[in-house]
Amino acid sequence: MEKQSKTGFRTTIGGQALIEGILMRGPEKQAIVVRSPEGLVVKEEKLKLIRDRYPILGLPIIRGSVTFLDSMVKGVKALMFSADYYPEEEVTEPSRFEKWLDEKLGNETIEKLVIGFSVVLAVCFSLLLFMLIPTTVASLVPYFTDSEVVRNLVDAVLRVVMFLGYLILVSRQKDIKRVFAYHGAEHKTIFCYEKGLELTVENVRPQPKHHPRCGTSFLFVVIIVSILFHSVIFAIWPVESLPARIGIQLLLLPLVVGITYEFNRYVGGHDNPVTNFLARPGMWMQNFTTNEPDDSMIEVAIAAMKLVIPEEKGKDRW
Repeated sequence: MEKQSKTGFRTTIGGQALIEGILMRGPEKQAIVVRSPEGLVVKEEKLKLIRDRYPILGLPIIRGSVTFLDSMVKGVKALMFSADYYPEEEVTEPSRFEKWLDEKLGNETIEKLVIGFSVVLAVCFSLLLFMLIPTTVASLVPYFTDSEVVRNLVDAVLRVVMFLGYLILVSRQKDIKRVFAYHGAEHKTIFCYEKGLELTVENVRPQPKHHPRCGTSFLFVVIIVSILFHSVIFAIWPVESLPARIGIQLLLLPLVVGITYEFNRYVGGHDNPVTNFLARPGMWMQNFTTNEPDDSMIEVAIAAMKLVIPEEKGKDRW
């Protein structure tokens, strides 16, 4: 794992790898840059945050789940945008059903429905893979021992193993390898900007591809925090019923996400031996989700970064 370099300051600007492109989000706006066969395609838009309309949603702990869902929605939109410029080997005519939907609902409504369905599907898949399946398998433990500790341990190990297995499996896909290379370009560009260096390919190329404020780290910490929460709660108040255990875990999920968000904000905003140690597991996980980018990918990341840097210096400081 690459050693984290010292930075001049820490920015709140973050990003997401797309299909042949990158989404960068700053304090005021976000930008999508995609490399199409014809050249770079750029889309800029001002950020409209729900917590600006409802300040209560910006309070600590509460803002974690709100920010997570908002990022998922914007991320799916960006992926759909980038997919439109991904060259397809064969172009097919829309089906009758697609034509009917377009006529009855319109493109904008269809897009909203697809985005909503994609977000719900992604959340359900994550809950199934990293919560429901491990908890269900762990429910078989009472047939062998009455130890609540063993049951919690089996549940915890399964969650970590399934998360690792999923990342390893996905990282081996050919198309995903390029997406993860764009992920590396995003991290390198942010590091270069934080060091106060000019945003050029030559300056970005040698930067680390692992970043402490990465979404991969966030998801991994969510799993670890959920394991700690559930282990303590079920050790104090043992619950034998599988539906009841799952129900309690689902009710605790917003709290778990909220605490994890605050934890990541603290670790990401401080540079000392304790926070660096706490960031190590998440940084190690990025071995599976970041690859070395080529210069063309770095150019995309630089273009996206330049579009979201605020005019007021220091406004994006962590």
